[in-house]
Amino acid sequence: MNYAKKMYHYHVWANQVLLEKMKELPSNVLYDEVRSSYPTIAQTFSHIYVVDVMWLAVLKGNDMQEALEESIALVEKTNRYSIDEFIQSFEQLASQYDEWMNRQKDLEQKIQVNNPWSGARETAYAEILLHVANHGTYHRGNITTMLRQQGYASTMTDFSLYWYQS
Repeated sequence: MNYAKKMYHYHVWANQVLLEKMKELPSNVLYDEVRSSYPTIAQTFSHIYVVDVMWLAVLKGNDMQEALEESIALVEKTNRYSIDEFIQSFEQLASQYDEWMNRQKDLEQKIQVNNPWSGARETAYAEILLHVANHGTYHRGNITTMLRQQGYASTMTDFSLYWYQS
């Protein structure tokens, strides 16, 4: 399996593991405000989801600015999602990513991405998939810290655990 594809599958697995952990906790934990990069765990999961949606649109050939505007429209709605809604949305999105990846002959194919903040650059599909996985890892770390601030333990989502469970 292509390494970038494997990392994307790790990202999907880690989101599922953390969301399943959240189901064990009181529902208010998702919405209680803490001091972090986002005020609530729900808003952090929302951010991961919305950015994943945006990058899929870019992978499918949409201009990044257009993809960003369309995905940002989801923020208000997804900020209020329940755990079950996050689980369902992430599962559906993972299916869309898998469909897209399975249609690709070469994940090293280069495309032009015009980032509104950084400018235009050529990048491979694989690099975008690696970015999606890395971005998710960063924010799942934020969620772990947010859980600890609220007095709860998180769960292990390390890539090395994924090796044994996938």
